[in-house]
Amino acid sequence: MQIPLQITFRGIPHSDAVEARIREKVNKLERFHSHIIGCRVAVESEHHRHHQGNQYHIRIDITTPRKELVISREHHDKKAYEDIYVAIRDAFNAAARQLEDYARVQQGQVKTHDLQSTGTVIRLFPEKNHGFIAAEENGREIYFHRNSVTGDGFDALKVGDEIRYIEEKDDLGPQASIVYP
Repeated sequence: MQIPLQITFRGIPHSDAVEARIREKVNKLERFHSHIIGCRVAVESEHHRHHQGNQYHIRIDITTPRKELVISREHHDKKAYEDIYVAIRDAFNAAARQLEDYARVQQGQVKTHDLQSTGTVIRLFPEKNHGFIAAEENGREIYFHRNSVTGDGFDALKVGDEIRYIEEKDDLGPQASIVYP
């Protein structure tokens, strides 16, 4: 199937060679997800860097029946993005990875709901920037650090709060890498 494609050049003149490379890359995207219904690619050049070559910014919007994926490659600190073909390659590699991940989720190969556990905050040590969770399923104690708490953050937690968390194994024992109050 031919993917409907729109290519826009901003700040640089149209190039048949660049457009051909983009069309080639877009046609390969269908290997990663078979239900792409549209693709928009914007190629931009930033001219405000006169002491260096122009940096290229590639933005790809991929539309599927249930989701729109946006891939943006803009790295001002990478000299490699002074080469438009390197910028295009990296942007489409990122697009392929996102499409693969999305396809796995759609096919049920990734069960994100199984990764999270629930528990209760049983001890907090604000002066030491950590606390402990009692796992709901077995009561095990799981360590968490201030930096792993999302949302309102560590300071808003209280003993007895119910939370969700993602656990990882550590040399020192189980710990929560992300805590959702």
